[in-house]
Amino acid sequence: MLTTLKTSYTDTRAADLAWALGREALPALAVLDLELSGATLQLRLLGASHQVLLEEERGRCSETVACMPGSSTPLPLGVAKRIGAWEYEFAARVETLSKGSFAGRAQELLALVADHPNGLAGTFPGSPHAFTAMLAQRQDGQVRWRTWHAYPQEGQLVVTRTRVGVRMPASL
Repeated sequence: MLTTLKTSYTDTRAADLAWALGREALPALAVLDLELSGATLQLRLLGASHQVLLEEERGRCSETVACMPGSSTPLPLGVAKRIGAWEYEFAARVETLSKGSFAGRAQELLALVADHPNGLAGTFPGSPHAFTAMLAQRQDGQVRWRTWHAYPQEGQLVVTRTRVGVRMPASL
């Protein structure tokens, strides 16, 4: 699903993004509710930010990547945590692209997400290459999602990847 977000572009720098687990649902500009083999997943666009709410019989998980005033947790390169019965893994990277490469990559990603049944993307008025996009799937008993936060004025694309799944018993 592709939508134009009715808001000004507020998260203006990739470096301003922060990461948090366990936050309550924040006001969203666009939402996509998904049912993925027993897992309820809500993809939420918060301006140039995202929030994912996951609920399953084993528990709940909330991931937020946004500009959060007062947050002391910058966007990490990687996180691995146990959340109840789940293993949570998060990874982030920043791609810096030339203007021409950035425009091509933006079009490619928006096309991928816009037509995907588990995809949500929002563009901002005034810049077709300013967007936030999310794509989710369930694979091998795990819920996975990827996100892209575009900052065309910097030529930067923040890419995140998350995996949440049941802890595997230790081998003997």
